Amino acid sequence: MRSIRAAAVGAVTVSLALAASACGGGSATGGGSNDSPRTLTYWASNQGASIAVDKKVLQPELDKFEKQSGIKVKLEVVPWSDLLNRILTATTSGQGPDVLNIGNTWSASLQATGALLPWDAGNFAKIGGKDRFVDSALGSTGATGKDPAAVPLYSMAYALYYNKEIFADAGISKPPATWDELVADGKKIKAKGRSPLGAEGANLAENIHHVFVFAKQHGADFFTAEGRPDFTNDGVVTAVRQYVDLMAKDKVIPTGDAEYAQNQSVSDFAKGRQAMLLWQSAAANLKSQGMSESSYGIAPVPVQSGTPGTGTQVNSMVAGINLAVFKNTHNLDGATKFVKFMTSDAEQKILNTAYSSIPPVRAAQSDAAFNSASNSVLKQTLATSAAALPQVADESQFETAVGTAVKDLLADAAAGRAVTADSVKAALEKAQQQMPAK
Repeated sequence: MRSIRAAAVGAVTVSLALAASACGGGSATGGGSNDSPRTLTYWASNQGASIAVDKKVLQPELDKFEKQSGIKVKLEVVPWSDLLNRILTATTSGQGPDVLNIGNTWSASLQATGALLPWDAGNFAKIGGKDRFVDSALGSTGATGKDPAAVPLYSMAYALYYNKEIFADAGISKPPATWDELVADGKKIKAKGRSPLGAEGANLAENIHHVFVFAKQHGADFFTAEGRPDFTNDGVVTAVRQYVDLMAKDKVIPTGDAEYAQNQSVSDFAKGRQAMLLWQSAAANLKSQGMSESSYGIAPVPVQSGTPGTGTQVNSMVAGINLAVFKNTHNLDGATKFVKFMTSDAEQKILNTAYSSIPPVRAAQSDAAFNSASNSVLKQTLATSAAALPQVADESQFETAVGTAVKDLLADAAAGRAVTADSVKAALEKAQQQMPAK
């Protein structure tokens, strides 16, 4: 899902089972209209280091769209801590935007509300066709077997960023390829009085992204093939414990990071206070905070053994942002034109360059601008070793329930309380009890 975002996903306060009612201020018949053809409201997610950065990136492009189409776009950049609840409220209140960014992990959950325009073959044809988009990005646009609920906008993958100077000072010649190597390197770094690895322990979405990868590496899933929660199976318990143990037992994540939820770990890394960072497409964020590209390296996220790939060698979730349209918009034609503009080859190059993300549009992704050493790691990960989070209707509740469980376990670790297999299983049992009954 997220980009350089990293605020916690808000608690889900509106039932996702409710269908949308006049979302985006649409027509009384429940379908879109063109009653307001000259304006659009757009909710953008906070992709950059700040909301001000996003406005600086986006406003010139929106002005360009207005000049081309005659349609004025009213922009609001919504923090990640507020975005999901704002969207869910809009699906029932009717007071929402025409077009909006969504974390791609929410696609199936928001699809289940009935609020979003389905991207069937006809709608895709209006923006140049579905085959313009890479398969990995399309895999996080909604439930299997249904028309996508959104269109890919930015693609991202996790990578390991490491400070070259700190590594050299600790006598480390290459980045760790396995978790055992990372822990061993962390001890060398600590021996030099430096902090090894940053984390966002109070950020629910970050927690989910990491424990999902660990679960894949242990051959486990959080949901059954039928889409039912299965949070307490042995593989999941082992995965969650291994992640929390990076703080609790291995001591490579500092205890203070248990309270981080607003990109503080990125700032710590950018300022040289931590040696390593697990993050999605971080280059633009690091540059905005004064860190030169020459001072850090980028490598694949570690695996249990061997090299990244499919199955138990997965080392990232398919991260990214999708662009959705409330199906009851008052400017259906304009919203479609805006999606076509934002996913055009030219705009994809501009926007993904600004956010150091990877274009999900094939032609843009092949552009030389995205062939840097850092991008090659991200592109390779997306192509060969990333997996989509569960595309089930209950995904957003899963992020909240399990993300909170991991947050609480990290808080226990920070406070010096023991983290055991039993305590992890108990936390996951509690999370599973919070999921909607089937």
